[in-house]
Amino acid sequence: MVDLTPLIPQGRQVIEGYGPGRFRVSGQVHQGAILVLPTRTLAWPVAAVEAVTIDSLAAIVASAREVELLLLGTGKRLLPPPPGLRAALKAAGIALEAMDSGAACRTYNVLMAEGRLVAAALLPLD
Repeated sequence: MVDLTPLIPQGRQVIEGYGPGRFRVSGQVHQGAILVLPTRTLAWPVAAVEAVTIDSLAAIVASAREVELLLLGTGKRLLPPPPGLRAALKAAGIALEAMDSGAACRTYNVLMAEGRLVAAALLPLD
């Protein structure tokens, strides 16, 4: 598991590590895909980037007032987001950036430490 040690404001979620099939967020290990919002982490029943839809991101959209940027971690390597996803999120006031899940974890922590309104949708490194 890769260890990450950011300076995150108290009460915010911090991604502490990731490895094959799992993530460690704020002291809790999560198996499989997850949604990391500023104040909570949720299991995310998505197995592949092709299955990501605006509906599967309902928790992010519902939190639009606390999220201005969504980092989509596409697993071990960068894959393009599904067609139309970027536009659907933009309509909800949320920008989308796709990257491999390791980069998404690291970027989330940096942006959170800067006080940005960021969330992450992370597929595991399987």
